[in-house]
Amino acid sequence: MAENSNGVFSDLFNAVGNTTQNAADNVINGATNVTNAAQEYANLGVSIATGAATSTLKLVQDVLSGISSTLNPKQ
Repeated sequence: MAENSNGVFSDLFNAVGNTTQNAADNVINGATNVTNAAQEYANLGVSIATGAATSTLKLVQDVLSGISSTLNPKQ
């Protein structure tokens, strides 16, 4: 009988341990998903900022080219 009792407690501890481990795994997976989403948004932000900077530089270059052409007409 004592051995059977031991088995019941062992089963109980294993069940609680497995449930706790699964909960911890879910929390870690959730944190990983949040981190991945944050990284994607950060990358998107960098892409947008880079595109805006490139467009702005191109616009400045075009304006300066137009001013230069006006000041120094081709002969």
